[in-house]
Amino acid sequence: MAQKVNTGTEAPHAKVFPPLDTQFYPSQLAWLALTFIVLYVLLSRLALPRIGEVLAERQARIRRDLDEAERLKAETEKALKGYEQAIADARGQAGATARSMRETLAAETEREKSSVETALSAKIADAEARIAATKSKAMQSVSEIAIDTAGAVVGALIGQTPTPDEIKKALASAGK
Repeated sequence: MAQKVNTGTEAPHAKVFPPLDTQFYPSQLAWLALTFIVLYVLLSRLALPRIGEVLAERQARIRRDLDEAERLKAETEKALKGYEQAIADARGQAGATARSMRETLAAETEREKSSVETALSAKIADAEARIAATKSKAMQSVSEIAIDTAGAVVGALIGQTPTPDEIKKALASAGK
């Protein structure tokens, strides 16, 4: 088999690529139109209604979700207001209870204080009476000690011991 050698005078490709051949244009346009019509009918009757339904359902679901979110938000705000009101009520009640307890404790403390003050007053009065009795007794003893001491001093000085009556007279006259 002998190979044909290209001498450069022949066209390298004598045939034209079929889709670009002008003799096939009318049949290609007919098939293009038929394919377009079939695809258009299939899409308009089958695919597009389903896509529309999906979009409509999606829109409805979004709307329902937004409505539900609004409802839940309103309920949450209502619950929050109730919670804040309950806290305010509890604080007020706690304040009232604290005030009541403070007043009760103050009254009880005042009663205890007056009771203790009464007991202390009685003890102070008793102690003052004992002090006065001891002071009176001590003053009597001082007088007797002074008479004894004066008698001993006078006896040591003059050599004679005076009688207690003489000493009392002398002390009484010296005190005037």
